[in-house]
Amino acid sequence: MPAIRILMVDDHSLFRESLSRFLEADPAFLVVGQCGTASEAIAAYSETPTDVILLDYDLGEEQGTRLLPELKSHLGEARVLMVTAGMSDTIALQAMEAGASGVFLKHSSLDQLVTAIRQVVKGEIWLDTGVAHSLFGERSTRRDHFERMQPLTSRQGEVLRGILDGLTNKEIAWNLKVSESSVKAAIQELFHKAGVRTRSQLVRIAIEKHSSDWLKSKTRD
Repeated sequence: MPAIRILMVDDHSLFRESLSRFLEADPAFLVVGQCGTASEAIAAYSETPTDVILLDYDLGEEQGTRLLPELKSHLGEARVLMVTAGMSDTIALQAMEAGASGVFLKHSSLDQLVTAIRQVVKGEIWLDTGVAHSLFGERSTRRDHFERMQPLTSRQGEVLRGILDGLTNKEIAWNLKVSESSVKAAIQELFHKAGVRTRSQLVRIAIEKHSSDWLKSKTRD
């Protein structure tokens, strides 16, 4: 497996260097750059193939979240993991909506950071336990909205393509070599992520609102 290429963006050089040494002690990781400002991050990212960007929320006179819209327009397959000493629930949610793949708190363990990096590079979402509990401790419309932001799994993507091709559940199941009940379960998951109740509504939402992610981007395993 090729090493996960990491770009670090943090205004504290000692933190960057210490974390860089820790990560590069593992052959699974390669730190391709270290930046202290937003402008340096944009320049480094445009020149260096990157899988994960570790982006500090507090960059001194700048906020890392303000960098997200510009990064998102150039990201490709790269993921952004916000690394912070703390941020409000509102800002954390805004960061996720702006394209971040997760929020990692600096007081958490280094082992957890490794897990977080591995998770977001697969296209999944990472939230520190404290952040997740604060944001979604109870079932809410905010949690529903967050879940709908997540990328499709491989199975969900395959089922959605079958629906868009006009196939029945039985035909989709036959093509994927799975049971019809598995297809039905995937469709219910798609309904939840799209916030709809029917196949026709799902098709409309997929085309109108998710043509740039669900219909084009790689799905997660």
